[in-house]
Amino acid sequence: MTSISADPRPLRTADLGTLVIMSWSRETPDGDVPFLLACSLGDGEGGPEATPAAVEGLLSRSGLAVGGDTVLDATVLPDLPIGLLVVPGAAALTMPGINAQFAPTAEWRAAVDRRGYACLIFATRPWSGGEPGDGTAVAAFANHEDTLSTAAQVVLPVRTLRG
Repeated sequence: MTSISADPRPLRTADLGTLVIMSWSRETPDGDVPFLLACSLGDGEGGPEATPAAVEGLLSRSGLAVGGDTVLDATVLPDLPIGLLVVPGAAALTMPGINAQFAPTAEWRAAVDRRGYACLIFATRPWSGGEPGDGTAVAAFANHEDTLSTAAQVVLPVRTLRG
């Protein structure tokens, strides 16, 4: 008799490799919108070939679907196990198994302060090259059809520390 387990496979963090978070803001008709791109550098144990499956496993454990045009609005989902904490000069994206800290740009921070949220694109596709700090390269990667069609997209409310 064969049984099928509903338990997800163990997360192989070694296949995730180095995760990077890049922040930028973009002017829209409604004003400046803050974005985050999270992705692996593809330098995990299994190389860039193992990265998509490892990232998809991480996202699945966090309740995020991959692909399509659906953007999950976490501002109305308080039980979603993903958070964005913003403090002066720093921010952190947290989810099961991950606590990724980063230094956001001043423009991004100003947009987050005005809006109270950031739009996260968590790519399963590994970073394709260029400097992660290069705004043009980040925007090209984040807006590429191959990235968006295989990424999880979520609007994350911002949490701050209250004095």
